[in-house]
Amino acid sequence: MKADSSVSLRVEIALDLTCVHSYLGFTRFERVADGHLSAGGRLEVAFLPFQVSPDAPPEGRPLSEVHREFFGGSAEAERAAAEMAAIGARDGLQFNFDRAVHVNTFEAHRLLAAAARRGRGEPVAERLFRAYLTEGRNIGDRATLDVLAAEAGVERSAVGAGELRAELARVRALGIRSVPLFDFGGGLRLRGAQPEAAFRRAFADAREAGRINGR
Repeated sequence: MKADSSVSLRVEIALDLTCVHSYLGFTRFERVADGHLSAGGRLEVAFLPFQVSPDAPPEGRPLSEVHREFFGGSAEAERAAAEMAAIGARDGLQFNFDRAVHVNTFEAHRLLAAAARRGRGEPVAERLFRAYLTEGRNIGDRATLDVLAAEAGVERSAVGAGELRAELARVRALGIRSVPLFDFGGGLRLRGAQPEAAFRRAFADAREAGRINGR
């Protein structure tokens, strides 16, 4: 079935760039979105910044240490990491939890917001996720972010720190307390790393309703 090209769907995605569930959910969403676009549909994606660990230090800590504290021991942390890595592998993603650096994502969200203004939000989000969870790069480090920004052809400084703080506060005020969240408008929201089938149903429902989700 060909998508209705006269209707532009707007989907708002709340995520954090060190959140493995955000990476999974975003990847699945993107695959379904590609099908929507290939069928002639139109789509606007807006990113809502969210920090799971707003107090995390910018210099970062090995994620394996954070996991040991959270799960209450090395064996439990290793088991949970192995299970999540297997889930990621089934989606074609490589999660190297032993290399990842748990870090404050404020500056990474600034880069994503700047990229979104240039129409580059989706590829830059994927790049930041991959840098963090696959390559073990510190995405709180400004020099690292400058390299990633140069790759994307955007300037992180295009979004001011005060502007991002205000947007983080606005997202919190919306009642969002966990990520990922995909808002298709009209009360249609998907939470968590939903399977692709759930995203396909959401796209179909939104198209049928002719929904344009504005702020």
